[in-house]
Amino acid sequence: MSFDFDAAVQAPFRMQPGLRRLAPGATQLTVSARDGRHLSEKLAVLGPHAELALLQSPQFDPLPALSALACQAAAEHPQAFSWDGSSAGAQLLGWQVRDGTCLPLPGAADPHSAVGQCLQNLPPAWRLAGLLCLAFAEDFAVIDGHSAHIPWLAVALPSHWAPSDKVGRHFAQVHAPVADNRQLLAASHALASLVSAEQRWERFVWGISAQSHLNAHPAQPKPPWQQGKVVAQACFRTERQTFIPVPKYRQAVFTILVDTQPLSDAIDSSHKAKRLHDAVASMSPAVLQYRGLQEVREELLSWLAQRAMA
Repeated sequence: MSFDFDAAVQAPFRMQPGLRRLAPGATQLTVSARDGRHLSEKLAVLGPHAELALLQSPQFDPLPALSALACQAAAEHPQAFSWDGSSAGAQLLGWQVRDGTCLPLPGAADPHSAVGQCLQNLPPAWRLAGLLCLAFAEDFAVIDGHSAHIPWLAVALPSHWAPSDKVGRHFAQVHAPVADNRQLLAASHALASLVSAEQRWERFVWGISAQSHLNAHPAQPKPPWQQGKVVAQACFRTERQTFIPVPKYRQAVFTILVDTQPLSDAIDSSHKAKRLHDAVASMSPAVLQYRGLQEVREELLSWLAQRAMA
């Protein structure tokens, strides 16, 4: 997964926008593997519990943003996704959506049956979004640059937040629960305007969690930390977030690529251990509490300090 460790993990730790410009031609989407865990976990949500992930504000028209996302997908990954303005095809999954109808792709050798069943069960208006969610590892949201609100989400793999709590809300309200959030809140309207202009941007987010699943919806059972076994239990959770602008409509498609790795695998060098140690050591009590690390801080820092000297 395309997570820039050195750009993301810094000390002193600060909750800040951290945007950087994307180079021309840089990819923003990741094709889902047929047997990969992104597809598997998304199917587990979008099949029986699509209402938890697919949400929009009343009267909002998502088609301009969806069209921009589908165009970006087809341009980046023509071997995996096609889009002609009304019909979308996910070649590796063997399914297409045409004007709200889902069908096996002509000539597909082995259409993924669970994908087809999932798409059939979605309301027709959500099937294009559903196909994009399954064809790519990213989750998606739409940001309105005029109002700085988030009127639409297709998020099956949230990081300890519920999409139903975010839809239709102002960018500042979305980030209100975040600890030490002054910079994020102050910049919220300017950020929404910035990412819905022509330039493409990316940012990185990380955390340490006892939960290995990609889907960290608050409704999911959250395993407690086991003192003395924290490092063996801990996972390094990362997000690469990018913005696909839709400047004609002053909107942006917000892409979220989540990954988790065992902490001992992710921190595979003394350099990474030192950076992560210094970042965690500099976290305020409010951030530690918000991130669920207050009770395991000392055990993590001890392990990281030892690995930094290895």
